[in-house]
Amino acid sequence: QVQLVESGGGLVQPGGSLRLSCAASGSIFRASRMGWYRQAPGKQRELGADITSGGSTNYAESVKGRFTISRDNAKTTVYPQMNSLKPEDTAVYYCNRLFGIWPWGQGTQVTVSS
Repeated sequence: QVQLVESGGGLVQPGGSLRLSCAASGSIFRASRMGWYRQAPGKQRELGADITSGGSTNYAESVKGRFTISRDNAKTTVYPQMNSLKPEDTAVYYCNRLFGIWPWGQGTQVTVSS
């Protein structure tokens, strides 16, 4: 059973940056297309970005140009670098495999506020 542990969230001012991390247990991570999801209060969880095992990336329009997703297969960790943060980016952030979802981790809270 793969376990996911997200970290790196916090309170940041609009326009600021954060780098989140998601560590996955298990070598199956290396072959998995991974995504970063977020869930804002009162809204459904949405996919923000994903990265294939080979490093190809895709971004939702809402984060394109501001977020960059990367991965380190040796560390079985995926990272979103979030720049130019906006209040509407406030959410709990999660990672997971795109196809064949694993049990969700606890997520990490990102709050963008002045």
